[in-house]
Amino acid sequence: MDNKNNPNDNQINIELTEEVAEGIYSNLAIITHSNQEFVVDFIRMMPGVPKAKVKSRIVLSPQHAKRFMRALADNIKKYESANGEIIDLEQPSNLPFTFGGPTAQA
Repeated sequence: MDNKNNPNDNQINIELTEEVAEGIYSNLAIITHSNQEFVVDFIRMMPGVPKAKVKSRIVLSPQHAKRFMRALADNIKKYESANGEIIDLEQPSNLPFTFGGPTAQA
């Protein structure tokens, strides 16, 4: 039997725990990078509270960061095709904090 073209050969078994499946709400992302990695800190800011906490940090290789950007752009395009354009109601303010490195906001 020839297994070269078996689609099951490329499947990955991914586990999702109940805790992770609940997700974490974030309304701000801070992105920093070095020549080796991109670091995305997902933050939850609450109205009237001057302190915000990083709820999750994801570290990506530059190649994976670019693949993630393309996949996110593709999913946004599909979402907007089905649901209409996403309107950005708020413009990000200049935040007074950094994490030591080049920073972008999302």
